[in-house]
Amino acid sequence: MNKQKLIRLILINFFLVNLFSTGTFAQERNYFPPKELTSVGAYYYPEHWDESQWERDIKKMAEMGFEFTHFAEFAWAQLEPEEGVYDFSWLDRAVALADKYNLKVVMCTSTATPPVWLVRKHPDILKQHEDGTRMDHGARQHASFSNEYYRSYSLKMIEELAKHYGNDDRIFGWQLDNEPAANVDYGEDAQKRFREWLKEKYGNIKTLNEAWGTNFWSSTYNNFDEINIPKHSQWGMNLYQRLDHSRFCDYETSSFLDEQAKVIRQIVNPDQWITTNYIPYYDARYVGASKELDFITYTRYMVYGEHPGIGPKGYRVGEYSRIAMANDYFRPLTPIYGVMELQPGQVNWGSINSQPLPGAVRLWLWHVFAGGSKFTCTYRFRAPIYGYEQYHYGIVGPDGVTPTPGGLEYEKFIDEIEVLRNNPSEGQIPQDYLNRKTAILYNPDNAVAINNNKQTNVWYTEGHVLKYYKALKAFGAPVDFIRDTMDFAQYPVIVAPAYQQMSIKLIDKLTEYVKNGGNLVMSVRTGHQNELGHLWQAKHAEPLYELIGGEIEFYDLLRPYAPDTVIMDNKKYAWTTWGDILKANNGTETWGTYSGDFYAGKTAVTFNQLNKGTVTYIGVDSHNGKLEHAVLDKLYDRLDIDVKNYPKGVMVEYRDGYGIAVNYSNINYNMELPTGSEILIGETSIPTAGVLVWKTK
Repeated sequence: MNKQKLIRLILINFFLVNLFSTGTFAQERNYFPPKELTSVGAYYYPEHWDESQWERDIKKMAEMGFEFTHFAEFAWAQLEPEEGVYDFSWLDRAVALADKYNLKVVMCTSTATPPVWLVRKHPDILKQHEDGTRMDHGARQHASFSNEYYRSYSLKMIEELAKHYGNDDRIFGWQLDNEPAANVDYGEDAQKRFREWLKEKYGNIKTLNEAWGTNFWSSTYNNFDEINIPKHSQWGMNLYQRLDHSRFCDYETSSFLDEQAKVIRQIVNPDQWITTNYIPYYDARYVGASKELDFITYTRYMVYGEHPGIGPKGYRVGEYSRIAMANDYFRPLTPIYGVMELQPGQVNWGSINSQPLPGAVRLWLWHVFAGGSKFTCTYRFRAPIYGYEQYHYGIVGPDGVTPTPGGLEYEKFIDEIEVLRNNPSEGQIPQDYLNRKTAILYNPDNAVAINNNKQTNVWYTEGHVLKYYKALKAFGAPVDFIRDTMDFAQYPVIVAPAYQQMSIKLIDKLTEYVKNGGNLVMSVRTGHQNELGHLWQAKHAEPLYELIGGEIEFYDLLRPYAPDTVIMDNKKYAWTTWGDILKANNGTETWGTYSGDFYAGKTAVTFNQLNKGTVTYIGVDSHNGKLEHAVLDKLYDRLDIDVKNYPKGVMVEYRDGYGIAVNYSNINYNMELPTGSEILIGETSIPTAGVLVWKTK
């Protein structure tokens, strides 16, 4: 590949894959006044209830302290009951009732649920699966963002909605679609658009062949028209073709949202913001990629049978890292963030739909707040009496009157936020907290690439990242998940876990960061490939050797029944999944060594001083994260960075002059506060599902 083509390819990859990291969101406005701290809302579906009940329900919402509501998310059939015939009269009446009770409204586009007349008239808008079968009407997210008719027709409906409400000051924001995900479709338009996307990315077929390595297995293409959407279930399918297809699917989602936002923005009052709500999938490139949005939000459910939590009843409280990690992942990607759906209580769609522990819903609300969220909204105000989500709790039950336990906890949180509003803090964020500020260098494209080619079926990318993340949160460190285009200099420590694909440009940037005094931690699989996903035409991961102060001689993968150990500071740590066997240069410290196999005594963990900074390489993925925690603890001690030692399940953050501590563990935690701290919420002895809020000095 010639140099000019390579540069072009790198630039296009950068544009398409890392758009979300460039910070080019629509200009931030003062949508949420700082003195309000946060705002709380609830979804309401007027179309689900007899109109005679609307006023009672909306009045109840206001009486419980909610400040906004959320309309029309799945209401396309009611907004456009037949082609070209729009009916906003019912929605006007609902908006008027919200305004009567001083509730602002989030207006939604309904692109997750096209009406049946549109589906029957144009069945090609339905997503086609890999096996050729199509989805059908009756669910949601069954229409393809790649279908060109669906794209264009959706924008007509959205334009009419924007014309109707775009200068209505009762509408304070817009939500696009609902929980948009990667658009996977094998339809005719998707095939055409995939080829066009590839042509735009690579420019010519020779460059694509080189990037995809098509000389392997005689898979060379003569032109773009020969390329099909890959069959991901077909054994041996070209990894780079599959990777590009998944990038394309994410692009289709982000670009469709951008098209919606552009239509709305041309019409609406600039005081109305535009967002969407993502499920925090950490291998999703579309999260944050739609640059026409003003900010992004996420959805989070905590108790639905998948996470055991801590202790025998931990499943009723939830996994303590889920909200924290979502906060820390979204916050760096967007000027501000909010949570558009937070669980109000028992749900209906999980594997086991248990009741949350009393206090857990309030705990989640405070944890969202602790990360810096500007608002929290819940699905939903009134529990449904029919439909797929029957049995899903709301703020009130299906009678529309009786608050659920979670509803009462929302009401309590709203009252407690009012306590903070009436007790503004001029305190500062503690300096020792700021000194611990740490970044995790992360790219979802890397996660997809690794997951497509794991090398061992016990590898778990998100779990590997969590081993570092949980250790940092135990230290009481503020954490940002950052992209390679962001500023590294503000972080005393950067952790790059399993960052497999690295360009020379990124390696140079990391080297400069370290030489200028930064402290870099890298783990297994990091830098093994270039930005195209190819192994280096050099020694294994050789471009990293200056950074790590040594070589990676080879790597090993153990059988699940035959774990081995790494020894560091006379302690043994079990591992199975992945081990990079290192050879340290003279002057590079060996902190950990392998034991128990033919390479016993070889280096597993290194520490290298490079000019003003340091590089720590952790060449093994431990069973339970204890090794990763121990290495980070040793490093921070070496760097004279003071850390806390919070037990598993205790999280502490600071914002707006307040400290917030939450307890997901199964035992009380006694929080030590500086002398003279003013406690506003809770007590220093924090019970399970408890919260403590205090003013900083």
